[in-house]
Amino acid sequence: MFCPNCGAVNEGQGQFCVKCGQSLASSPPVVSPSQGVTSGKAVASLICGVLFFIFPAAVAAVVLGHISLAEIRKSAGRLKGDGLAVTGLVLGYMGFLVIPIILIIAAIAIPNLLRARIAANEASAVGSLREINIAEVTYSSQYGNGFAPNLGTLDGPEGGVSSCDDAGLIPSSLAGGSKAGYVFHYVPLDESGAELNMENRSAAPARGCSQAGVPHFKVTADPINPGTTGMRSYYTDDSGVIRRSSDGQATADSPPLQ
Repeated sequence: MFCPNCGAVNEGQGQFCVKCGQSLASSPPVVSPSQGVTSGKAVASLICGVLFFIFPAAVAAVVLGHISLAEIRKSAGRLKGDGLAVTGLVLGYMGFLVIPIILIIAAIAIPNLLRARIAANEASAVGSLREINIAEVTYSSQYGNGFAPNLGTLDGPEGGVSSCDDAGLIPSSLAGGSKAGYVFHYVPLDESGAELNMENRSAAPARGCSQAGVPHFKVTADPINPGTTGMRSYYTDDSGVIRRSSDGQATADSPPLQ
């Protein structure tokens, strides 16, 4: 006979449990442990314990584990699964120890990763502006059409030989106006440095160009999401000098890169 209080096995027809002293006279019918049903709470404790890295799951694993163990002890063999409950408890308590460590590591690592990403994007933006400056000098000397009327002109053709309209001097991603977390704004300028209206710009058929080039240009590079994809804004023009600003958009008056 199994004690309904502690589950101990009592041989013979004794009226009291040999282990805890509980009366066996009014004990309900019991079954052997091999015939018991696995506790659903024990199974749930184990499942939540496996997910211990999620804090609410760790709490549920501990709570369900304790409840299921108490129910198994009092079931007189009708319930089993104490091993599952204990495993769930161990994993749940492990979560209490591991989760704070994970949070501390994340608090240290995430800002560092963000700063590294910002630094990489800013370096890429400066490199892209240098690429545009080199492409402009090459375009001007190769086609004799001044500077490119837009970034798309410096892009290459989809197929075939490069031309005045598709010079193939910068990658398509940069010609599209955005790259590595930065947006690039190209502005054609006239002789006085004022912005040109390109809608009425005539062609230059003698040089094989559908649109005449421009005397001057400027390019700004600004982070798409300030503070996330970049901290600084950059500026360059046909002088070849790249300037930076940490407070708003960079201009011709911003300090040059060192």
